[in-house]
Amino acid sequence: MSNRKAYPSDLTDKEWEILEPLVPALSPLAVNVKYTRREIINGILYVLRSSCPWRLVPHDLPAWGAVYYYFRKWRKDGIWDQIQKSLLKRVREAEGRNEEPSAAVIDSQSIKTSAVRGPEKGFDMGKKIWGRKRHVLVDTQGNLMEVKVTAASDSDLAGAKKMLEPLSGQFPRMSRLWGDSHYRGTLIEWVKEQLGWNVEVVQGLGTVPDTMTLASKSEQKRSKGGFKLLPRRWVVERSIAWITRWRRLCRDHEGLPESSEAFIKLSASRRMLSHIASAAA
Repeated sequence: MSNRKAYPSDLTDKEWEILEPLVPALSPLAVNVKYTRREIINGILYVLRSSCPWRLVPHDLPAWGAVYYYFRKWRKDGIWDQIQKSLLKRVREAEGRNEEPSAAVIDSQSIKTSAVRGPEKGFDMGKKIWGRKRHVLVDTQGNLMEVKVTAASDSDLAGAKKMLEPLSGQFPRMSRLWGDSHYRGTLIEWVKEQLGWNVEVVQGLGTVPDTMTLASKSEQKRSKGGFKLLPRRWVVERSIAWITRWRRLCRDHEGLPESSEAFIKLSASRRMLSHIASAAA
């Protein structure tokens, strides 16, 4: 690491020791190397943490053009995906679990966009939000497994299919998926057919069978009264809260939804990395 004063977003020595093998190495043909890989990552993490525009990256970090170039290049090369998936396995092992999850929770969050141009924007009639929608899949501990960013006008059902369809065969132990009432109906059969997972719908009164009528559900909910921590759903809601703790992700500032997904995966990777480093200390 350079002799500059460290920022709170910087990687520690232990964290870089874990992350370094996952980051593309410098080409052996490279000459006159100006910036280390660690400093490039620190620059990207500074943007994620502070939400500053790329051009306002501090001068004691690598030049903003270099920081943005590698963020974009590694997004297009799938590096952020590989890092997130590798750290997911490592953090599960550190938690004393099998590296492959067997169950997951799904949910979505509609988020406002900033005044940048870009595709995949719309109006969520339910939440009254113009912007984009983040569809997230997490394991039972809240660790990010996958994310898909769509227009806010997309339904949870449509967004779930876009996110889940590419996951066929990626999680061999997966057998169960929890979600709220937006994921009932045709999605249950679709997930079973496409992925082989069983979907369980969790509502305000817990996991309910499809045969229960709306009237009986409302009556049971009124009789219980008060605030109830919903089984399984609180896990993914907490994960969504973790995402918005990063200033860059408090709203969607990205022109491309793929960049939004990359930043979300980077935020999850940063959290998992700190847990792995703490467990190894």
